[in-house]
Amino acid sequence: MKGSRFGHGRGYNWRMVTLTEIAAERVKALAAEDPEARVLRLAVEGGGCSGFQYAIGFDTDSEADDVEIDAHGVRVVIDPISLPYLQGSTIDYQDGLMGAGFSFDNPNVASTCGCNASFQAKPDVEGPYSPKADGCG
Repeated sequence: MKGSRFGHGRGYNWRMVTLTEIAAERVKALAAEDPEARVLRLAVEGGGCSGFQYAIGFDTDSEADDVEIDAHGVRVVIDPISLPYLQGSTIDYQDGLMGAGFSFDNPNVASTCGCNASFQAKPDVEGPYSPKADGCG
């Protein structure tokens, strides 16, 4: 972990975002197939039925204002706008008969839509925006 890149001085009560070992191994396997994949970028975007949706993907490097953590050997970067909505989250990977993919266990979620693709943040999450929606269709 890089001590200088953990959100110090940004006004956040920093609680680490973590990847399970299984998720980290899956990320490493996927990154091995893409020579440009140097960091795993986690973000929250406005959209979906409930107001927010997760964005997860590879990037070539971190930006100057990103928070960077090391999770089981995976460089994870989070932009400062997404950080308050992801603090304390655990990202896991599940591979089952009903589908495979990454899942977020996020303590900042007040509710999710019926399809579990988007979420509404708790009212006390201090982030730069907090879109509200009426829910799924």
